[in-house]
Amino acid sequence: MINIGIIGGAGYTAGELLRILLSHPEANIKFVQSSSNAGNVVSDVHHDLIGETNLIFVAGVSFDIDVLFLCNGHGKAKTWLEENKVPASLKIIDLSSDFRIKDNAHNFIYGLPELNKEQIKSSQHIANCGCFATAIQLALLPLASENLLQDEIHVHAITGSTGAGQRPSTTTHFSWRNNNVSIYKAFKHQHLAEIRQSLEQLQEDFDQTINFLPVRGNFARGIFASVYINCELSQDAAKGLYQRFYEDEPFVIISPTAPSLKQVVNTNKGIISVEKIYDKLLIICAIDNLLKGASGQAVQNMNLMFGLPETLGLGLKAMAF
Repeated sequence: MINIGIIGGAGYTAGELLRILLSHPEANIKFVQSSSNAGNVVSDVHHDLIGETNLIFVAGVSFDIDVLFLCNGHGKAKTWLEENKVPASLKIIDLSSDFRIKDNAHNFIYGLPELNKEQIKSSQHIANCGCFATAIQLALLPLASENLLQDEIHVHAITGSTGAGQRPSTTTHFSWRNNNVSIYKAFKHQHLAEIRQSLEQLQEDFDQTINFLPVRGNFARGIFASVYINCELSQDAAKGLYQRFYEDEPFVIISPTAPSLKQVVNTNKGIISVEKIYDKLLIICAIDNLLKGASGQAVQNMNLMFGLPETLGLGLKAMAF
């Protein structure tokens, strides 16, 4: 069994992580830490877990575990590690953005299995991908692998309200989000840096502009990314490229028709379609932002780190918000 600790256990990603791990045949959750909820029953915060666990949030931590999941907010994981003496032998999977960009000051491997699977298997520390970044990279990696990103890239991607986290804000409460759509951080979203880093990993000379329009959707969970680029590949050649690139990836499905969001919500799937229209190649990728874009991918990475089947524990359905 893998003994597991979770830091920052009260948010959406921690709730999804707990749900998956409670049913994972090789997982044993030793503790769930939350400074704001210490002493409270976990299922009183994550209501879908009622009847499934008697775990209680704790304030302190023990390192008598095999792997530590960091579900702190962005910017807080690095601080937490600096303030706590973590054993060098402890495996860490960080779900924040703190270690996604390569830096000689840390030894975290970027945790996109479809890109870095062999490195993940032998790594001690994993920086889990961003949710928008996961969908957009899955849409573009096959083209980068063949040096085909030779023109500017256009991305229009819409995300559910859970992507903004559990803490209420003016753009997440129901009366504002419902029956509403809005663009934010146009052309300067924080996930662009990790997307560019991954594309350069496969296509070293990649220097094209990524025109990214992130959109707030009026639904709770899921990401629907529409990506297009000028490309000389034919329809058949493009589809063949994507099928070959992902043929050994259990969670990526190449669909003959454009996916819909409902096909991926509550799953760890990434469904992709590829269509040639005039001189444009249109790639659509749909994922669940809390699963393939966060906690499901984190467990996928854990499985790889411990030599388990990549899909273990990830076939179940999640709570429908």
